[in-house]
Parts: sequence; structure tokens; C-alpha cells
Amino acid sequence: MSKLTKNQKAVADKIEAGKAYTLTEASALVKEITTTKFESSVDIDVRLGVDPRKANQMVRGVVSLPNGTGKVTRVLCLCTPDVEAAAKEAGADYVGLEEYIDKIKGGWTDVDVIITMPSCMGKIGPLGRILGPRGLMPNPKSGTVTMDVAKAVKEVKQGKIDFKVDKTGIIHTSIGKITFTPEQIYQNAKEFINTVIKLKPAAAKGTYIKSIYLSSTMSKGIKVDPKSVE
Repeated sequence: MSKLTKNQKAVADKIEAGKAYTLTEASALVKEITTTKFESSVDIDVRLGVDPRKANQMVRGVVSLPNGTGKVTRVLCLCTPDVEAAAKEAGADYVGLEEYIDKIKGGWTDVDVIITMPSCMGKIGPLGRILGPRGLMPNPKSGTVTMDVAKAVKEVKQGKIDFKVDKTGIIHTSIGKITFTPEQIYQNAKEFINTVIKLKPAAAKGTYIKSIYLSSTMSKGIKVDPKSVE
């Protein structure tokens, strides 16, 4: 087993083994244990007491983080000509329809989110085999298929993210950057967790929030007491 570096040992000593921290404490501690030279993301992992294999226990939703994500989100808006100007004004990086559908068919997927209108889904549907595996396929449940594309673009640019539980019952997502203040990290984490709590399926029995961990890129996870979020 390799020896811990001086930085790693100092970081390890800051986390008390077995202790569940309050969300306030964890939001400050995650900054103290981050030693990367680049701007790390702040990640959250929530283990749920659900069986994702059952449709009535799937947890999926969207949340607008109060302080944004801290990263630039590249948005493509596939829409009709009459709303192109509004989409551009809202902050969309790419706006159009036919030309971008052709680009995607050619393999171009250099965006983070695609927003479109219900009337355009007929043309976009065949792109599912390209966009689906990359998590880019527009979906009404995530708010990326809507009549008000300008509003959707604005929300994504301001920090709206979508999430869903994976096959192991865990939701993993980034909620900010390590350069955020502890208060900003706390606010984003609390908003995310509260949104997950509101989405509890009626079919889920027993303990819903089994565990919460806060971490940054390449850092150890900090166990958070779920009761500290309520």
C-alpha cells in the first residue's frame, strides 16, 4: 500500500471516521479537504431506498440551483424560425433546426443540453440513437421539450440541472464548484436534496434517504446527516 503524501495525510486527519456531519459543516469541510490545482466540481451522492427497476419507484427530476452550477453550459435550441430570436436573446449558444439536425447526423454533439419544441420532435426523434447514449435527447420530463424555449434556455443557463437515480439506487450529480463559498455550496446542496425528498415515490417503503455524501473531484466523501437537511 502506498504511503499518503503530506497533503493527503493532512486532509485525512480533517475527516472524523464514522462521523455524519451536518450539511453546514460538510459544505465548509469539502473546501478544506480539496487539494487539486484545478477548479474542482462539488459533487453530491444520495443513496435512496428505492428499486429503480420498478417504474413506480423511478426518481427523476429537475432543480434550479440558487447559485448556478459554476460551469458554462452550451445550449443548442432546435426550434422554428419564429422563436429563434427569443432563444438567442435568452442565451442559447446555437439556434436553428434543419442545419443542426444534419450536423448531428454527421456526428456533431458538441453541446451540453438540447432544448426543442413539441412540434419539432418528429424530426428530432430519429436522432435518438445518437443523442440518447450521450444523455442529450430532449425530454418533456426534464423540461427540454417545451413551447417556451426561451424560458427553458434561460433556466438552464442560470443553473437548472436534471437528474435521475441510477440502477444501484444512487443519484450522483455536481452542484457547484469548489470556488463557491460554503454558504453557496450549502444552499445548492439543500435545494437539491429537498427536491429529491419531494420526489419520493408513493411505492417506496422504509427509509427513503439512506445516505448522503458530499465531495469534490478526487477528494474523500464526507458523510452528511440527512436529518440536518430537513
